[in-house]
Amino acid sequence: MRKVLCHCLVGHASDPDFVFLTGDLGFQALEPLRDAAGRRFINAGVAEQNMISVAAGLARAGLRPWVYSIASFLYARPYEQIRNDVCMHDLPVKLVGNGGGYAYGVMGFTHHAIGDYGALLCLEHLQVFVPAFAGDVPAIIARLITLPHPAYLRLGRCELPKEFQLPPYAPWRCLLPGAGPILVMVGSLAGGIIEAVGRLPENSRPDSWVVSELPILPQSIPAEFLERLRRRGHMIVVEEHVCHGGVGPMLLHALASLGQTPPRFTHHFAAGYISGRYGSQQFHRKESGLDAQSILAEVAL
Repeated sequence: MRKVLCHCLVGHASDPDFVFLTGDLGFQALEPLRDAAGRRFINAGVAEQNMISVAAGLARAGLRPWVYSIASFLYARPYEQIRNDVCMHDLPVKLVGNGGGYAYGVMGFTHHAIGDYGALLCLEHLQVFVPAFAGDVPAIIARLITLPHPAYLRLGRCELPKEFQLPPYAPWRCLLPGAGPILVMVGSLAGGIIEAVGRLPENSRPDSWVVSELPILPQSIPAEFLERLRRRGHMIVVEEHVCHGGVGPMLLHALASLGQTPPRFTHHFAAGYISGRYGSQQFHRKESGLDAQSILAEVAL
């Protein structure tokens, strides 16, 4: 997804209001953007708090700054600056966090971002965008370029199955129809799950959706989703994020306000470090029941 981000932003680098700040990251990935933006590509160094405050100052001066780092460093270290300097003033600073969830694997807890969008959605004015596939990134960038508010873009590794026909981007999309329970996925883990459930016959596979824009408000939930949920009764939410502040509770709250809470609800979320060990992203997903086999077992119940 990072390469697609770079390609998209190169197309906007000639805009005199565009400026890009990186926390000393992006080697062998962001060089085309650096060359296109010239002096408006700023390596702020390993100083995330200062980088956010600088971006806020640039936004106050009328520029449109983008700020890039590893997701865990981007939201946690400078959280106070994001809250006070960016969100309190509703400034159009775009935060780009690479490697959401367990993406940085064996680098461990310090490099994992399993509570990022929940924490950031506590702040005023901020919106969150979580592309599930690389093909989602151009449409999201087009939204963010003109969005007059702060936003967080959570990037991951594209896991789109080969030959899968991806529907056009939308905040809510049904990727695979099915007669089973409603399955709601967030982020790049959707690819592996779709590949697995796609092998099931339609009469037994879940009705599989992906959500890419947060927060979830009652009015943002598609009528088609609500109608299918009424008929199925069981909703499964899968996200590489902790339960607190996650999409599971957020979606349940929105449904409750509409009087449409499902009779049965199952939530698969990042459960932290069950074994006390670090491993690959797939290792942590499996420990938390976020892997395709765990979801297939849930669907079969």
